Amino acid sequence: MTVGGLPVPTVASLLGGAGLAVRIGPFNIRIRAVPTRLAATLHHLYGLYPLARPDDFTDIHVEIAWTHALRRWIRPQVLFLVDGRPPFAPHPAEHAFPALEWGINWCVATRAHHFLMLHSAVVERGGHAMLFPAAPGHGKSTLCAALIHSGWRLLSDEFGLVRPEDGLLLPMPRLIPLKNESIAVLRRFRPEAVIGPSFHGTRKGTVAHVRPPEDSIRRAGEPARARWLVFPRWAAGATLRLDPLPKSQAFLMVATNAFNYEVLDETAFRLVAEMVDACDCYALVYSDLDEAMARLDALCRDAHG
Repeated sequence: MTVGGLPVPTVASLLGGAGLAVRIGPFNIRIRAVPTRLAATLHHLYGLYPLARPDDFTDIHVEIAWTHALRRWIRPQVLFLVDGRPPFAPHPAEHAFPALEWGINWCVATRAHHFLMLHSAVVERGGHAMLFPAAPGHGKSTLCAALIHSGWRLLSDEFGLVRPEDGLLLPMPRLIPLKNESIAVLRRFRPEAVIGPSFHGTRKGTVAHVRPPEDSIRRAGEPARARWLVFPRWAAGATLRLDPLPKSQAFLMVATNAFNYEVLDETAFRLVAEMVDACDCYALVYSDLDEAMARLDALCRDAHG
């Protein structure tokens, strides 16, 4: 059963009661939300995700709740709660859905230390994974969203989850948040992409969320092994460049883009070293999305002979 298999009123009832329990990759997430307007958005964007089974362990308990009752009528605000406690300041009520998405990512980043967590988008094709470790603003989300609507499978836009026992990357195909101009870029590039409403004036500007294609969600149990490390940087008007990167430099860049490198210590060092050793490493500078995708597709074709 998927979220989309439930009527919207049932989703609203679960959100206001015991919670909507959704499985996304290796995590079961139970969501409660008092503002009922979230039900339709969740039903639309989470529709393809499977419901967790009643006897499954819940990894993350989150909630969107109203602040003081009077604020429900005068400039209403909501709080993101995890295990009943608010880790952040309130958000305007109209930003409840972005607050939920950011909060879930925060929960993963601060709790899932049984994995090495790289700050990286990850896509897969032909059994090989391509990672895009990058800081915010470097164009990884736009590039990732374009690739997964052009024959690549999404593992994650935000987290490269590395399993310590074998170094495999585990999928966590969550919604992809696009910001500002990137929203219109993807709408033009792939009109068939499922993109949620635009939320204006958030702490990160205008934000809209892209639902991964059905194949990426359906194959969320299939891990992949890293084959390429590509460090992207979008620059207006730049000529496309895909330059080989020394592995020593790639190691430092991957390690500094990890959420919990220091927590895992020697295990993290080993996993990053093994990944860099197994990957071809590149620095990508691009301005034209089609050119960048064609060059990355060529890398994949070359790997398959």
